[in-house]
Amino acid sequence: MSTPRDDDALSWDGDDDPTLDVGEKRAPERVAEAEPLDPEPLQPTPVAEPLQPTTSRETPAARHPEPEPDATVDGPEADAAHSAPLGNVGLVGIGMVAATFVLFAIGWLVAGLKLRGLGLPIPEVTVLALTIAAALAPLVWFVAVLALTRGWRTWQRFLLLILGILLLVPWPFLSLGALA
Repeated sequence: MSTPRDDDALSWDGDDDPTLDVGEKRAPERVAEAEPLDPEPLQPTPVAEPLQPTTSRETPAARHPEPEPDATVDGPEADAAHSAPLGNVGLVGIGMVAATFVLFAIGWLVAGLKLRGLGLPIPEVTVLALTIAAALAPLVWFVAVLALTRGWRTWQRFLLLILGILLLVPWPFLSLGALA
């Protein structure tokens, strides 16, 4: 048995607001039952014309118009029309590829700085310039692929990113070893 005080704890002020009512789930009201048939013979009833749509109502096709296939779009609208947003898997994949390219940049930088002390017959300025260029190459590849392939399909973008991973592996870092 509950008291009115207990019922107050289970309700909020304004619960009886009619605008918050979502409706009750009841069985639909029955349509008035047909009257019993008269013994008189049935008269043919005139056939009603089918309803014509009015101009005030939109048809479903008008709500979501599709572009015409022969229409060409130029400019920034073309990029938005052809590219779809990446899903969660695509975003995680882009993040993993970006982390790989950052690690490659660090590997090229470490390998280039180790080459300076080996006594190669190359001027120090050249080794430093090539080291900086090699360290920036993975980062430039990643940004260029994302910027230049905006309108491409996701699998094509990932294909180019994976190609960059294969081409830009820091082989000197791997061959010299991390502690050598």
